[in-house]
Amino acid sequence: MPRLPDPDTIHPIILPDGTAHTGTVFLANVIDQPNFTVGAYSYASSHSAPETPQGWAARLAPYLYPFSQETLRIGRFCQIAHGVRFITASANHAHQGPSTFPFEVFDLANSTVPQPDMRDTEVGHDVWLGMDAIVLPGARIGNGVIVGAGAVVGGTVPAYTVVAGNPARVLRRRFSDADTALMQRLAWWHWPADHIARHMQVIQHGSPAVLAACAP
Repeated sequence: MPRLPDPDTIHPIILPDGTAHTGTVFLANVIDQPNFTVGAYSYASSHSAPETPQGWAARLAPYLYPFSQETLRIGRFCQIAHGVRFITASANHAHQGPSTFPFEVFDLANSTVPQPDMRDTEVGHDVWLGMDAIVLPGARIGNGVIVGAGAVVGGTVPAYTVVAGNPARVLRRRFSDADTALMQRLAWWHWPADHIARHMQVIQHGSPAVLAACAP
């Protein structure tokens, strides 16, 4: 019977020689920052993985610090390719006045100036982020979105769309309005693991209507 990989493992891909592919990790098991959360089965891959699994947080979101005021939330079953970066709100400078120079960051212990940008960044479930994509502060990426390689994504991306470019634009919708609404209701990523495993082929290759017939 088909089965899903152990969601509690760090390296879920086992090569033919029996060794783990260290360039791919289940992120929920290596991210330990309270303002960076990732759902089960979401993975990241890299051709030059961090020296330690815990280095993935800084690799993916280099400006998200433990003291940052914003959050980065990634849903379940997301696929994050090599080179993807989340440029979170802590990277932004105040720009309302004559200068954008961040004087306060050089005296954090005594700074009383609030972080100029505190927008959260959110990625839905079953999102595929292509190689070298950049996600900007405050982006809201809906469920089932495909982000093209090298895209620069900001704002709100509707569920089940394909986006690409700089700035990223919607190239096409993956499903009709009715099927998109059905997929949102089905939320297969929350099904029991054994049920997902039993219906992997339908989840991957079937239509929304066929998937609905398999719902638990």
